[in-house]
Amino acid sequence: MKALHAALVGIAGAMNRPRNDERMIEEAGIRLDRALFSVLVGIERLGPIGVVELSERAGRDYTTVSRQVAKLESLGLVKRRENPLDRRVREAVVSAKGKAMTDRIDAARERMGHAIFKDWSRDELDVFVRLMRRFADALEAGPPA
Repeated sequence: MKALHAALVGIAGAMNRPRNDERMIEEAGIRLDRALFSVLVGIERLGPIGVVELSERAGRDYTTVSRQVAKLESLGLVKRRENPLDRRVREAVVSAKGKAMTDRIDAARERMGHAIFKDWSRDELDVFVRLMRRFADALEAGPPA
């Protein structure tokens, strides 16, 4: 478990480096503040999503994420709407303009990923992705009661 934890700390550290987001933004050929980048991607992947849930998933302060979502809304990249099940909750959902931007980010991620995995066989990559998905699902479910 210690080796697994060390690998995860390394992955999290690499994923959270500001320079990596800047490179992704540059590779995608978009103009977006780095601080808004992960919020936009999170909304596109998880949305519609409330700011409270988004901030918990990102490990950020609610008020910070709320301001960032408002900024994305002012840029026309996301829209806010009432949750159909709970009118007290306002959800963020990616707009068509925001989806076009995240599509460019996905294409850049694909290109950059090919470079990272260039020495991996297709079978190795398939197994890696399957096991990572299984691990992520187990983390989401949490430990048994």
